Amino acid sequence: MAEVILRNVTKTFGTHTALDDVSMTIPDGSFVVLLGPTGAGKTTTLRMVSGLDTPNSGEIFIGGMSVQGLTPAQRNVAMVFQQYSLYPHLSVRQNLEFPLKSPLLKTPQKTIDEKVNAIAEVLQISHKLDNKATALSGGEMQRVSIGRALVRNPQIYLMDEPLSSLDAKLRADLRVELKNIQAKSGATLLYVTHDQIEAMTMATHIGVLEEGRLVQFGSPREVYEAPVSVYAATRLGQPRINVLPAKLFAGAPDKAQSIGLRPENIVQGAGEDALVTRVEHLGDQTRLHLTFKQHNLVTVTDPHTGFRGGETIKIQPDKPLFFDAAGMRIA
Repeated sequence: MAEVILRNVTKTFGTHTALDDVSMTIPDGSFVVLLGPTGAGKTTTLRMVSGLDTPNSGEIFIGGMSVQGLTPAQRNVAMVFQQYSLYPHLSVRQNLEFPLKSPLLKTPQKTIDEKVNAIAEVLQISHKLDNKATALSGGEMQRVSIGRALVRNPQIYLMDEPLSSLDAKLRADLRVELKNIQAKSGATLLYVTHDQIEAMTMATHIGVLEEGRLVQFGSPREVYEAPVSVYAATRLGQPRINVLPAKLFAGAPDKAQSIGLRPENIVQGAGEDALVTRVEHLGDQTRLHLTFKQHNLVTVTDPHTGFRGGETIKIQPDKPLFFDAAGMRIA
């Protein structure tokens, strides 16, 4: 595996700037997740690293070597797209074997069989190995697509929302398995997702992209607890962070225009009155939807709470985040 460095990478398509002077270091053996809405530049970043697209300016290094002008094969990367990209006329086993049968690798058949069987078991497709790819469900095809990357030993794995087409249970299972595989193998992995649960549970580092710019890069905890802006703060957290006018609460810094309160950072039982408008019981927690000085907010409370809609409770902020008029964090 290898360290990957993007240095001042810019990519434009006509008049649209997809990546704007992005610099980022993906440490060797790390699991880096890119977060951001559609159009933020996540997939473009993957395509830059893979060699499928070429930057207008800037450089990319893999394993300490500039990869400018190298093809995806020469870069030795493995990529999993949202689309399945399988060979329909081949069986599942043949699709999984295909990368290992490259003349460049010269992998012994015994090693191929061992790798294919091990990955098929992890991805719960052992019973489908002799089926044609066209006979699989969408979720099964995506698992084969993931498996075809995992059987290899590339310098970096590049994954573009690989779990998005799977059902909730399998998605949760594969989150655990992917993280285990990455941790045990020491693989370097760059992963794109809209799912913040995937980001929080799998990533060693998170890169937050906004309109082609990298606005924050750090551990999941750092991005969650110390976001650099309102935008970065809203990328993580379920329920989302409450962003309210700073003047609603006493003690805001002079330049603060807004206050950010994570749902778990709203203390109940002290402070000022808020009206409970809705109660959501979710098993492991209960969400309270509140109206406070004509502003809506959400907090969490004990799963066995007796609160009901229409009640009044007292609340006050704990560990608030303050932001200026531009939405940037005030330390």
